[in-house]
Amino acid sequence: MKRRTLLLGATALGGSTAWAQGAKKYGPGATDAEIKLGQTMAYSGPASAYGTIGKLHMAYFRMLNEQGGINGRRINLISLDDGYSPPKTVEQVRRLVEQDEVLALFQTLGTAGNSAIHKYVNAKKVPHLLVASGASKWADPKNFPWTLGFNLSYRAEGQIYARYLLKNKPAAKIAVLYQNDDFGKDMLNGLKEGLGAPGAKMIVAEASYEVTDPTIDSQVLSLQGSGADTFINISTPKFAAQAIRKAWDSGWKPLHIVNNVGTSVGAVLTPAGLDKSVGLLTLQYYRDPNDPQWKDDPHMLEWRAFMGRHYREGDPRDASNLYAYLTAQTMVHILKACGNELTRENLMRQATSIKALKLPLMLPGLMLNSSPSDYVLVKQAQLSRFNGKLWEGFGDVLSTVG
Repeated sequence: MKRRTLLLGATALGGSTAWAQGAKKYGPGATDAEIKLGQTMAYSGPASAYGTIGKLHMAYFRMLNEQGGINGRRINLISLDDGYSPPKTVEQVRRLVEQDEVLALFQTLGTAGNSAIHKYVNAKKVPHLLVASGASKWADPKNFPWTLGFNLSYRAEGQIYARYLLKNKPAAKIAVLYQNDDFGKDMLNGLKEGLGAPGAKMIVAEASYEVTDPTIDSQVLSLQGSGADTFINISTPKFAAQAIRKAWDSGWKPLHIVNNVGTSVGAVLTPAGLDKSVGLLTLQYYRDPNDPQWKDDPHMLEWRAFMGRHYREGDPRDASNLYAYLTAQTMVHILKACGNELTRENLMRQATSIKALKLPLMLPGLMLNSSPSDYVLVKQAQLSRFNGKLWEGFGDVLSTVG
């Protein structure tokens, strides 16, 4: 009897240990039924073209919830308009953290807005995940361990354009248009770093604009008057389109390089004029939804089916919608990796432990990786040229680090 009691006790203890290992553990914004995420997005204001990103996220999570959610939990994304205004971003994020008590922030948009909340969310120890901005400051695990970006680094992008020019057009006279904030300055600094001290003399003119400016016509004309034969356009969609159109209409025909965030065929090049966009150069890390080489690709067909069923008002020509799809998939990957431990701490552990994640709509061979000491997810990209209908990649896939 004594031996049997001991055996039963051991069995009970083992069962208790097994239960404890699989026990559910929740932080703010997570329950058996729900995972609550927060987001600020530019549904209005000068960068409202990006609003489609948040709308696609909402559609994606609705689809996911219809399929049963993640481990039986529905995703509740609270997506608020900040008008691309940093003070409004601060107000909305405080609401999300202090009133809505979200588990994490997901894809908050814009360099200036995210800069305004950077210290706050890290002090509150709220995961600030897959930031929709390529500023290099999002990869600073030592000082800001709760913030992880997604986008191609603006600084690295600028460095790659510099390397391309030094190799292919070493006598270039460069004019630069940039948005007067951390976004524009980050890429401009990367360009100058890539050119080096002697190469920096290739820049003959710089002009900035404010996001509140109605047009950038005067800046483009000023840059044209510098005699530059190379134009680097560091702009968000509205201003990128204006710059492309104004340069063409004024008779200026430089080698025109447009930063990655201002290259959507639907949101930028079509409004600017496809004929006026021929020959533009940029850097890409995900597939162009307008490229016929992906027409019969099963993953692209799946994405188009998603657009047709779940986000009919969205434009399948707009690369921002494909980008949004990729970021939603990455967030789902992180949440699934958390299992039943949906705490803020575990969310950061999983987000900074991504190994060779292949998202089908990225360019072939590109993968996402992160670690506790490496917060740069996108490390590769390819130069592309616009042919009047679509972006055509050329050359090797390039490393954006080192």
